[in-house]
Amino acid sequence: MKRTDYISWDQYFMGIAMLSAERSKDPSTQVGACIVDENNRIMSVGYNGMPAGCNDDTMPWGKVGAPLDNKYFFVCHAELNAILNYRGGSLKDARIYSTLFPCNECAKAIIQCGIKEVIYCSDKYSNTDSTIASKRMFDMAGITYRPFEVKGRKITFDL
Repeated sequence: MKRTDYISWDQYFMGIAMLSAERSKDPSTQVGACIVDENNRIMSVGYNGMPAGCNDDTMPWGKVGAPLDNKYFFVCHAELNAILNYRGGSLKDARIYSTLFPCNECAKAIIQCGIKEVIYCSDKYSNTDSTIASKRMFDMAGITYRPFEVKGRKITFDL
């Protein structure tokens, strides 16, 4: 008889997104994303960080100050990184798991590449213009989005 306490696909893919977020060097916000095809195969992963080739030891990580002295003009978000990391062709009809609801810029990339569903863990910026714009675009483009349902399963392991 097979075991019955295995994790669901949603738990598995959100777990991959959460583990990916652990690669982020951002001191305040770590976000991870995992893109999956209709056959539940992982297509790509990403996390928020500086663009490749930009030395993240010299780039600004702060949240305040002049625009060129904080992170916002520079950091590439997890969802965009996952899209850009994919090297296999089309992402049409894929799903993306993200630990944070996508911003408006990532929403545009999600729509443009053909991802059809967004599953997110946190929507802590739900009242911001960026998230409101994301949801408006997703609704217009027919992209479904839903919160990840936490089931209370805890998994720990030593690395």
